[in-house]
Amino acid sequence: MKKLKKSEAMPISCDWKAPKNRAEEQKSSGAAVNKIYRHKGNFRWSGVKTEKYKQKDGNWSAIVRNVLIGNHGETAKFHLRYFEIAPGGFSSLERHRHEHVVICIRGKGKVLMGKKSHTINYLDTVYIAPYTVHQLGNPFNELFGFLCIVNAKRDKPKIVIRKS
Repeated sequence: MKKLKKSEAMPISCDWKAPKNRAEEQKSSGAAVNKIYRHKGNFRWSGVKTEKYKQKDGNWSAIVRNVLIGNHGETAKFHLRYFEIAPGGFSSLERHRHEHVVICIRGKGKVLMGKKSHTINYLDTVYIAPYTVHQLGNPFNELFGFLCIVNAKRDKPKIVIRKS
């Protein structure tokens, strides 16, 4: 092992200063900042906009979404969204490589996975595996709301057309 000469040695410095607080450290490093999105009642959160389900009109009806985690500079490898489907509404019938976790938190609804349809109720949790044809709907007389967790980086859904 070669011995370093004094002139080749790495300088040692004790000039580092600790940030005054964690928020300052996060801001200076460009990292995500801690936040709380306060629930305002009626399944709405401060700082979170209610958006159209998808940007283009398509084979879906009476559904909106709120992105709780994923649109505010977070570095999480997942997104957390809240969807709400009005009576008679439904999401698009689709499939894709990424997976979903769906947790019913308001009313009840239906989830179609493959060829089977299931009713889901409060706090029922559904795992939708990659490439599974799926759709969520609300044939009931009350709002159906659910949390949906997906990968932050995900492929674009492929719309499925059912043949009668």
